[in-house]
Amino acid sequence: MGSKQALKFTIFLVILLDLHTSTAAPSSDYRASAAQSYRHFCCHSLGLSPLVSLLGFPSLSLSFVYCQHLSIAAALPNCRAAVTTAIQLSATAVAEFHLVYRERPMSISGSHEEEDDHGEVFLDEADIIHEVPVDEEDLPDAVDEEGSDDEYFDEADDSVHTFTGHTGEVYTVVCSPVDATLVATGGGDDKGFMWKIGRGDFAQELSGHKDSVSSLAFSADGQLLASGSFDGIIQIWDTSSGNLKCTLEGPGGGIEWVRWHPRGHLVLAGSEDSTAWMWNADRGIYLNIFSGHGASVTCGDFTPDGKIICTGSDDATMRIWNPRSGENIHVVRGHPYHTEGLTSLALTSDSTLALTGSKDGSVHIVNIATGKVVNSLVSHSDSIECIGLAPSSPWAATGGMDQKLIIWDLQQSTPRSTCQHEDGVTCLTWIGTSRYLATGCVDGRVRIWDSLSGECVKTFSGHSDAIQSLAVCANLEYLVSVALDNTARIFEIAEYH
Repeated sequence: MGSKQALKFTIFLVILLDLHTSTAAPSSDYRASAAQSYRHFCCHSLGLSPLVSLLGFPSLSLSFVYCQHLSIAAALPNCRAAVTTAIQLSATAVAEFHLVYRERPMSISGSHEEEDDHGEVFLDEADIIHEVPVDEEDLPDAVDEEGSDDEYFDEADDSVHTFTGHTGEVYTVVCSPVDATLVATGGGDDKGFMWKIGRGDFAQELSGHKDSVSSLAFSADGQLLASGSFDGIIQIWDTSSGNLKCTLEGPGGGIEWVRWHPRGHLVLAGSEDSTAWMWNADRGIYLNIFSGHGASVTCGDFTPDGKIICTGSDDATMRIWNPRSGENIHVVRGHPYHTEGLTSLALTSDSTLALTGSKDGSVHIVNIATGKVVNSLVSHSDSIECIGLAPSSPWAATGGMDQKLIIWDLQQSTPRSTCQHEDGVTCLTWIGTSRYLATGCVDGRVRIWDSLSGECVKTFSGHSDAIQSLAVCANLEYLVSVALDNTARIFEIAEYH
């Protein structure tokens, strides 16, 4: 067959799929099999020229012949995923070989030139199960980079369980402090859920919110769960029955965060309307409003002794309050404090110091009694997203959008380790009183770090989008993560506590 001005191909890609174990194999198995056939085709097609036919027509068609395994003669209807993937993969192959043979005459001959009778290969119409017309302009460019077919493989999932009850992005997760199996999650589908590790048949929907569930918190005794939403409402749930106990109203904007008093059923929440509110959850009544900030109250908490409230705002200030009277004791602002809005806050166990992080990439340490900045931790180059204090040592960990986790020695105010990530660090949590901590990242991975060495000792894959929140169950056996991929995933961490 001579060369033609416009070279086109009909590629007959033979896909050998061994489905003898199950006709309902996961789609990733189909993709792997199709990819394997694709690579085999790319490697050997130069020697298998009978697979390629020269056409002189302005369009290209890809025909795929499915060679059935004897044990799966009836499985053909279940192989659509494999065929679809093969179509996509062979389109890339066509582009590659189109470049190779664009100006080269092509002979469709057998292994011996003299065997002209076998020079061209024909297939019965009955052997073709799907024909897809493809315009040359729609073909992908030839791929030259080594390992470029990696995109066709799904990444391994290291989780032991995936909760898929949400239909939207998941923003927050908390674990019960007393029940090692009880988990609560909330997200952009305006719902929260209480569910249990190891109990796939148990899920209690927390319905009633009219906007995203932005924050969740269990009371210290584990009896109650608070769910805060961008609808400005907080709902209090009885964890034993799953029933709604009461609804707390007041703020004129969305709820940014919710916290419980360390020794009682008092709820504190920050709002987008520049205020913080406190309620008695047992009686369902409002106790105090804390006004003074000039922008959304983005972070806050009771001190561990329960005697003081600290709040941080997008107005670049921190305010220290008397919870009983609502009096604003101190306002921390101006040099040498933050120049942009606060994003995170952590309080030391002795209730003396507050660490705050900001969009400006700085971390400052404030004496709660005096309201004075006593030190600054400057090493990040982008927004601080999370702060965590080590329970058993004078160390702190900070994570930022500069792709760094930094572990600090608070006594020296110097960094012990800088732990590099592949993308921004969105959340972190220490694993009990151990030397290990976990980080969630925009790249969808959860990493375990040794705070002594600064080394990453484990990377968990499974999520396909940015991690939003992490929580460790009460017995320290499992870590739960939630992400923008609409899922919550459970990872085993028993060896790290």
